[in-house]
Amino acid sequence: MKLPGHDAIARQADEHLVTRRVNLPRRVVERPLRQVTKRLLMALLVLIVTALIVYADHDGYHDNADDSVGLLDSFYYATVTLSTTGYGDITPVGDGARLINIFVVTPLRVLFLIILVGTTLEVLTERTREEWRLNRWRSTLRDHTVVVGFGTKGRSAIQTVCATGLKKEQVVVVDPSNKVIDAATAEGYAGVTGDGTRSEVLKRAEVHRARQVIVATQRDDTAVLVTLTARQLNRGAKIVAAVREEENAPLLKQSGADAVITSASAAGRLLGLSVLSPAAGMVMEDLIHQGSGLDIVERPVTKAEVGRGPRELDDLVVSVVRGHRVLGYDDSAVGGLELTDRLITIVRATPGTHVTPDVRRLPPQ
Repeated sequence: MKLPGHDAIARQADEHLVTRRVNLPRRVVERPLRQVTKRLLMALLVLIVTALIVYADHDGYHDNADDSVGLLDSFYYATVTLSTTGYGDITPVGDGARLINIFVVTPLRVLFLIILVGTTLEVLTERTREEWRLNRWRSTLRDHTVVVGFGTKGRSAIQTVCATGLKKEQVVVVDPSNKVIDAATAEGYAGVTGDGTRSEVLKRAEVHRARQVIVATQRDDTAVLVTLTARQLNRGAKIVAAVREEENAPLLKQSGADAVITSASAAGRLLGLSVLSPAAGMVMEDLIHQGSGLDIVERPVTKAEVGRGPRELDDLVVSVVRGHRVLGYDDSAVGGLELTDRLITIVRATPGTHVTPDVRRLPPQ
């Protein structure tokens, strides 16, 4: 497989005007245009109410121009009063007009200013609030999961992991598409817009402090570069990558991936199994859908199980993880279970079923 050079990738990123930024999950708020429109309508309503109040008591006002205050004069007075301009050409002279100005017009003036100034302050402080949220997010983010590529594979992978107990706040999505990142943040994940092959983009996703990295890009060459970059930034993270072609799997493992899933071959095997036995295909599909039906989970050995064989347990044990080896349930090397072993079992899915995370890197194959 021929990999494109970094210069070619840089040119491609420049052509697409990729913006490297962090998008935190959105709060449920109204659209800015709708907010501004609503506040402008409220301000207009306050203006109309003030003008009608003045016009209702127009005999208590004096106009230096023609000594009479009409409807237009009332709107003019309301405008200059609410905006605190106050030219003084129209003034309240009657006691009733002055009392109305004290107890009605003045509160309306304050409300008018709050509506307009509040909108301005909200716009000015929005960036400060976002910056504060971003700094707080960076300071608290530890042992999280970074997903590079939020297409069908990436979305399904993270949904499976979240179904086992991972919180959405512990997931960061990296993708070059703004629309994809918007979709990720709408689902509650933090997102970084940018090319995952670049170290500065992965640094924004705090990959150097991540526990695991899921590489689910659309191209195999991109997956290799992402894996190389992620491994360079984080030597201890568990990196799982997907490739389309099986011949590229060894290259990904050499690049630092702990596990490589061949999507095309896996789908082909499932198709072939379904042809030979539709029931077996249904069972396999059920196993890979976490949270429903049958689940395949990994858990530690309990003290009560130490010394017993895999077939002697109540759970259906598939494999035993001992050190850096994955042994079959019928492997003679297993013997009695040890306290440091981990079991891969098939269980009935329940709300409390979850996979106990294993922080150890998978053994090289």
